[in-house]
Amino acid sequence: MIPRIETINEKKLVGKRMTMSYAHYRIGELWGSFMPRRKEITNALTNDLISLVIYAPNHFIDFKPTNQFERWATVEVENFNKVPNEMETYNLSSGLYAVFNYKGMSSGAAAFFQYIYSEWVPNSEYILDDRAHFEVLDEKYKNNDPSSEEEIWIPIKAK
Repeated sequence: MIPRIETINEKKLVGKRMTMSYAHYRIGELWGSFMPRRKEITNALTNDLISLVIYAPNHFIDFKPTNQFERWATVEVENFNKVPNEMETYNLSSGLYAVFNYKGMSSGAAAFFQYIYSEWVPNSEYILDDRAHFEVLDEKYKNNDPSSEEEIWIPIKAK
């Protein structure tokens, strides 16, 4: 599993957010509240969905399933001129990312992420950067389908 390394420019995102932990994972609730209202975002740049996570700087150093983080359900937009009620904006910082392609059921994702954080990152020439992590869910993403595909973007910087 070799990722591609890519630098992105800043992205403007609009969506909904929720605080959760892996012990009390509420991603279904988050996306369930966002998807019925997604079409209210009229200035989206693509049809892709972006599932974003903001971790505390020590999240992986002192990892516990009860560590809280902020999860966002978003789309990328041209600007913040048309933000629907009860939705928020997020500026995704530019920077370097390791981009992994994941194919399979969401039930297998935990092992995939475990590989990234416990094997790939420590054995690479990079360390995690303190920026948002995200997944891009495009037309190949099919929720809970073995043929589903998504991109996993991990923020990195040189060691």
